[in-house]
Amino acid sequence: MGALSLRDLTFRYPGANDAALQGLTLDIPRGGVFGLLGPNGAGKTTLISLIAGQLRGASGDMLLDGAPLAEARRRAPRSLGLVPQEHAFYPMLTCRENLRFFGGVQGLGAARLAERVAAASAFARLEPVLERRAGELSGGLKRRLNFAIGLLTEPQVLLLDEPTVGVDAQSRAFLLERIRALAAPDRIVVYTSHYMEEVQAICDRVAIIDHGRVLLAGPLAEVLQDSARSLALRLSAPLPAALAAQWRARFDLREDGTLRYELRLGAPADLVQALQAAQAAGCEPLSIAYGERDLEQLFMRLTDRSLRD
Repeated sequence: MGALSLRDLTFRYPGANDAALQGLTLDIPRGGVFGLLGPNGAGKTTLISLIAGQLRGASGDMLLDGAPLAEARRRAPRSLGLVPQEHAFYPMLTCRENLRFFGGVQGLGAARLAERVAAASAFARLEPVLERRAGELSGGLKRRLNFAIGLLTEPQVLLLDEPTVGVDAQSRAFLLERIRALAAPDRIVVYTSHYMEEVQAICDRVAIIDHGRVLLAGPLAEVLQDSARSLALRLSAPLPAALAAQWRARFDLREDGTLRYELRLGAPADLVQALQAAQAAGCEPLSIAYGERDLEQLFMRLTDRSLRD
């Protein structure tokens, strides 16, 4: 069981027809960076908000080290930190004033507050702009201020909700490097994104979610290795019904109605058998793709749509 265990979570916003989360179950261990990957509207922000305690009313269980997460938040509120997708600071205050204010709100005493403001601003490399008003900062610096505020209490559970949205390439690279540096054996770091390249760059484990459900979860290397056994075919004619039924049972066949077929092969020998069976049925392969997939290709196979849809 993971350090953070989510069991059968279901949540529906008032007035919504569909649930934002639908029986979601997931284990998130300590150590490394855990990536939540999915398109906009998949349920990532809803899940993060429930873990952080900003949303209530979900059915199911949220446990931290086997105890109810709500109790852990009450017992040690500073142990959980959130870096939200929206800018969560006062634009008329300077960076230093924002850091002092939010650290004070979280109960840091004067000496500890000064220490943590210095440490968080150094980690986010904000020292040159500490006396500037937050509203005057560039987009990248605003993201770094948001990030630094989330680090003030040295949380052992850190939730980062799309923290690189709207920044330039240099700022994105800096933030990703800093987030990766936060990984520690005793810390849970959860990183949400719809940018598959970011998740592949910094995450050790990943969960792909869509429509409020977990489609696939596990160590990133294993997820990609598993996806490497996929065979994508474009055939000259539709598969006969009997062969299609056989492939659905054996190879988890997926098709889109355009003579494109995707199979999950269990062994290299399955590749030869599948191609021979297609040819014997009068369906000549017009294109073949077999081998490693990236996360976006894997997501499209699972959902039939793009990460950025």
